[in-house]
Amino acid sequence: MSGMPIRFLLVLWVSLTSLSAMAGTADDDLRTAAKLHRAGDTGPAVAIWKDWAAKGNVDAAYNLAVIHQHADGVPLDYAAALRWYRQAADQGDKVAQFQIGLMYQNGQGVAADEAEAHRWFTMHRKHHLHHAHEPQMVAWREQALALIEERDRREQVAASRAGSALVVADLRRRAGLDAGRPTETAALETTTTIR
Repeated sequence: MSGMPIRFLLVLWVSLTSLSAMAGTADDDLRTAAKLHRAGDTGPAVAIWKDWAAKGNVDAAYNLAVIHQHADGVPLDYAAALRWYRQAADQGDKVAQFQIGLMYQNGQGVAADEAEAHRWFTMHRKHHLHHAHEPQMVAWREQALALIEERDRREQVAASRAGSALVVADLRRRAGLDAGRPTETAALETTTTIR
């Protein structure tokens, strides 16, 4: 009897792997959908994107949002665009978060709201603020600041030396102190002929 569950699991595994092999990968399907859409066959492309978006694919949700926001092969629908952008943004897609911010800023499908737009524009940065006070981050920030200050000091010293040399040279010229060094000019001998 113990061989029966193992056989069942083996058959189940084989059938699932063969089904997934027939289904295709997300990249292949999304590439196919993009080709269909570019060729003007938006209906099947939307069906592919909706299928993959339902499975949690960020790129499919983003593509659906873009075509609805810009009425590219589908009727203009800001509410649908916002819904698809949110699905992608909820999975961490920064471009979708930015697009939602633009929709709030411009009042596309929602009431214009600068505070909400700002929240979406900066959402991905606020997610990482908790790292700011970790000892390693503080040490790296201090090290970077020290390196920048040292570089600035070296550049200021070099600029100051170059400026000082020019000032001293100008003062010496004005005071006539450079007269002690004769300036030699090349002269042609009278017997030299120019060819």
